[in-house]
Amino acid sequence: MKTINLSEQNSVINQYLAELRDKKYQQNRLIFRSNIQRIGQIMAYEMSKTFEYKKKNITTPLGTIDIPLPKDDIVVATVLRAGLPFHEGFLNVFDHAASAFVSAYRMYTNREHTEVGIHTEYMATPSVKGRTLIIADPMLATGGSMAASYEALIKTGKPRAVHVACVIAVPEGIEVLNQTLPEDATLWCAAIDPGMNQHKYIVPGFGDCGDLCYGEKL
Repeated sequence: MKTINLSEQNSVINQYLAELRDKKYQQNRLIFRSNIQRIGQIMAYEMSKTFEYKKKNITTPLGTIDIPLPKDDIVVATVLRAGLPFHEGFLNVFDHAASAFVSAYRMYTNREHTEVGIHTEYMATPSVKGRTLIIADPMLATGGSMAASYEALIKTGKPRAVHVACVIAVPEGIEVLNQTLPEDATLWCAAIDPGMNQHKYIVPGFGDCGDLCYGEKL
């Protein structure tokens, strides 16, 4: 698996990441969701550079011109609920893409909340057979949700290409995907943080993405 870390180059993504991490900015959910979405848009643009293109003749009011257009038939999948604004960012760029949704969430499996299991109970997706599959989930911590989502989605068919997109990843999650995804898959990150705390949250990270986007859950 190839890993692309966009924070290795200076860009406006750093501003959005700084605001996502800042406790003061986190008090405004609209700003938080907007920054997640904007990172998705930028990541989608960078990802588009890796696609296959074919020239198409376009007729204008004054003549014709050949323009290279992407050949990829795209499915953008996300993990509910934290992935929704990230998903929208990708759809703003890949406006012809189909969408898939997976309900995969973490459950602590011990009383100390230091061991995590993943529960998947819902999926709505078209077939991904022969298509470019993009799985967009803001946080790649243990890697369990992403791996479970990928394994559920490929039951509908083998994709032509696989891209995984996240805002922040950690080495532990990256290693899980290395063992789960095909060798020619690509992982896109806006940042890679050092690791997780004992409760399996990314440090320094920015907290629970779903809660920051939509409010705390029971």
